[in-house]
Amino acid sequence: MSFSGEVKEELLKQYASSEHCVYAELAAIIMFGGRRRTKSDNMDFLPEKGEIKVFLSTDNDFVRQKAFTLCKKNITIKVDAEKGILMFPAEFMKKYITPDPEGSLKRQCCKRAFLRGTYLCIGSMSNPGKSYHLEFDCITKEQACLLQELIAEFDIPAKIALRKKYYVVYVKEGSAICEMLNIMGAHVSLMDFENHRIVKEVRNSVNRKVNCETANIRKTVNAAAGQVKDIMLIEKVYGFGKLPENLREIAELRLEHQEATLQELGEMLTPPVGKSGVNHRLRKLSMIAESIRTD
Repeated sequence: MSFSGEVKEELLKQYASSEHCVYAELAAIIMFGGRRRTKSDNMDFLPEKGEIKVFLSTDNDFVRQKAFTLCKKNITIKVDAEKGILMFPAEFMKKYITPDPEGSLKRQCCKRAFLRGTYLCIGSMSNPGKSYHLEFDCITKEQACLLQELIAEFDIPAKIALRKKYYVVYVKEGSAICEMLNIMGAHVSLMDFENHRIVKEVRNSVNRKVNCETANIRKTVNAAAGQVKDIMLIEKVYGFGKLPENLREIAELRLEHQEATLQELGEMLTPPVGKSGVNHRLRKLSMIAESIRTD
C-alpha cells in the first residue's frame, strides 16, 4: 500500500466525538465524493417533498461506508447502502451539510474534520522518502478556493494550480505537510512521515559534507600540482641554490611531499610555520615561476 493509502486507512478509523464535527466531515464527503440529485434528474426519488438525494460516487467503498456510519450514528435519514444513496431533508442540508466558513465550519475542530473528509475523497500525497507533496484535486475553482482558505486558517501556505480539468490545491513543504497530517488526525502517519524526513535530512547532510570534502580535496590536489610545476620550472632554470633559505626549504618539502596539505608542510619546517606562512612562501615561488614564463 502507498503512503497516501496508509494515511487514508488511518483517517477512515477516526470518528469525531462532537455532532457538529461529524456534520463537517460528512459535508466534505458529500461535496467531494457525492453528487446531489434533484427532481430534474428524474431518477429514483422518494416522493417526500423538500428532500434531497445524494449519490456517493466515490470509488472507495470504505469512504462510502464511513459516510453511512456517520449518518446512522448521528442523523435520522434514509440510507440505501447498496445503491450508495443518502436522503437528507433539504433544510438539514442547507443548515448543516453545506460548507460555510462563517457557519458550519466556523469552529477550528470542524475545519479539521472537514479537511479529513476532503482528503479521504480527493486527497493524495507522495512517498515522503522521495519527495514532499500533498494535494487535493478539485473539480471547480470555488472548491479549490474554499480549501485554500480553510488550510490558510492553520497558517499553512497552499497554492492552486490548474492541471487538465482539475484545480489542484497543493502543499509542498515538509513541515507544512506534517502540520496537515496533524490537523486531519493522522498521528501514526505523521510519525512515519517524520521518520522519513529525519532519514532524508541526515542522508542529505552526509552527502553535502562528502561533496564539500571531495571539493576541498580536489582543490588541494590541483593547487599542489600547480605548485610542483612552478617549483620544477624554478629548479630547471635557476636551481635551488639561488633561492632564499626559507623558499628553498619549502620548495624541497613540496617536491618531496606532493600530497601534503599546507598545515602538514608547515609542521615539517624547523621551526614550524602556520598555513598562512606556508601559503605565503609558495605564492612567492609561484611569482618567480611566472616571471620566468613571461621573460
